[in-house]
Amino acid sequence: MSATPSTQPPTDFDFIIGDWQVRHRRLNARLQGCTDWTEFLGTSSTRKILQGFGNVEDNVLQFPEGAVRAAAFRSFDPATRQWAIWWLDHRGPHTLDVPVVGSFTGSVGTFLARDTLDGQAIVVRFTWHANPGGHPTWAQAFSGDDGATWETNWEMEFERLGAGEGQAPMLARAG
Repeated sequence: MSATPSTQPPTDFDFIIGDWQVRHRRLNARLQGCTDWTEFLGTSSTRKILQGFGNVEDNVLQFPEGAVRAAAFRSFDPATRQWAIWWLDHRGPHTLDVPVVGSFTGSVGTFLARDTLDGQAIVVRFTWHANPGGHPTWAQAFSGDDGATWETNWEMEFERLGAGEGQAPMLARAG
């Protein structure tokens, strides 16, 4: 007997399973008209959980001011065919961020949440690009006007660890 789509684990995030070096690019101030970015490296390791209906991503972000440990938790709802993504880092060890919720269309995933920033209501958007055969990317954007305009404030590019000899380090390639 074959599994029905509702009981078959999703494959949307299979592209990110494994160990990665991550090039981060973060806007220095959010929703303030800032154009200055900080770049830094990190590592990420993602494993499936919940019999394939979720995954956990363990991160080390090498911020210029020091390393930060963080985790992303992703859970799939077969009834709605949507993912929820939560963020937790060691600077607030008892606080999960508001989850972004969404799905993939082809190799692009879009996830949204309503949250606040400095007391202002915002919409948060995560965009994943699986980039089959290439480097997956992720971007975070905030909107202070209910989605009419967006400011991208964090970008990540993933390179699989052990991807091959002779490749230049990611920051050396960044331009």
